[in-house]
Amino acid sequence: MHKNSLSVDENYDYEDSGVEWLGKIPAHWKLYRFKYIASIMTGDKDTAHRNYAGAYPFFIRSPKIQKIDTYSYDGEAILTAGDGDIGKIFHYINGKFDYHQRVYKFSEFKKVYGKYLYYYLKNSLAEEVVKLSAKTTVDSLRLPFLQNFPVAAPPLREQNNIYKFLDKNIALIDQSIKIKQHQIDLLKERKQILIQNAVTRGLNPDAPMRDSCIPWIGQIPAHWKILRFKHLFSQSRIPVRLADGVVTSYRDGQVTLRSKRRIDGYTEAILEQGYQGVRKGQLVVNSMDAFEGAIGVSDSDGKCTPEYIVCDPRSEEYDPGYFSYLLREMALARYIQVICHAVRQRAVRIRYNNLANLSMAIPPKSEQIDIVYHIKSESLKVDKAIALLQDQIERLKEYRATLIDSAVTGKIRVPGVEDPAPALSMDGPKENSWI
Repeated sequence: MHKNSLSVDENYDYEDSGVEWLGKIPAHWKLYRFKYIASIMTGDKDTAHRNYAGAYPFFIRSPKIQKIDTYSYDGEAILTAGDGDIGKIFHYINGKFDYHQRVYKFSEFKKVYGKYLYYYLKNSLAEEVVKLSAKTTVDSLRLPFLQNFPVAAPPLREQNNIYKFLDKNIALIDQSIKIKQHQIDLLKERKQILIQNAVTRGLNPDAPMRDSCIPWIGQIPAHWKILRFKHLFSQSRIPVRLADGVVTSYRDGQVTLRSKRRIDGYTEAILEQGYQGVRKGQLVVNSMDAFEGAIGVSDSDGKCTPEYIVCDPRSEEYDPGYFSYLLREMALARYIQVICHAVRQRAVRIRYNNLANLSMAIPPKSEQIDIVYHIKSESLKVDKAIALLQDQIERLKEYRATLIDSAVTGKIRVPGVEDPAPALSMDGPKENSWI
């Protein structure tokens, strides 16, 4: 089987479906070619037709449903992308809607309930399309493949029980996932507040405070200093060595060799020449992604693009770790957009000259070290809690997929399904070949 199924119902008689990936199905189920149980159509609209204030749902090649002023169909339907994330995007609707010219609409169902077919296709079609694409580099969902796609289905009354069972249980699973995701969001918010308070107010809640005169900070402990960044850090100009690997500054604050992490989730500089050296312990700012928090202390020796600002402290009294947290807070407070004007948000680039005259809050060196230790230790606790919740979410998603797979392939019997009685089947006697 293509998924790990729940235990097989021993009260069912099973027969080989003749489809390798489907395996055995209950003997009283039938196997249909898709073209005989639903009509298959594509839309005639383009993305340009959408209207965010439109009255009707507009299905494009995206999980997100858009809006439009027109509708071309009114009724029960399943929709899926014809290219892009083929086999992975599925929508079920019963009402008025319109759809993109590269979106397939399945409707006018025969011998199957639309909602049952929705679960079946969502479970099976995606994996089979991925397999087909891997073998033939297919980048779109071909009509002949769809027309002959095998659909295993029990009698209608059993389909009814299956999709209602899945509706109920998947709603419970999705609600649990939503709650855990909300808990993750709260933990992330808590972590951000923890860091913000530490780098702007210190660790002593009873310390006397004064106005920093720094717009995005507000009050700071009275004994902290205020100095401009140019008096704290100089811009580094280290040459590149032959064996240096590429160091990347990521939006989560890590600065490390690219080879140590996957390459997604950050923006690369357009320039591929003029690399500069970077050494472990230096403060690094990604000029293009700084506004999203791509600021940190390098944990590796290597090289980076000229789009990076690499800095060295002018004195041992200034800890790069503390100032990396402080600069990230400035960035996440959207203060970089204030000091770096740009036509588009993604065009914002910060330079050393932009940083040079910024006023920075400076605790004594011992406090800087304590603040960095506090942030790292408390963040580790929060990160562990987030990782646990993320693991639980993944397990719930796996269970949801397994539950759907087991229900729509007859591996479990859902509540309300009686012992099969072929003579009462709404679909007639079992046939030896596909219909």
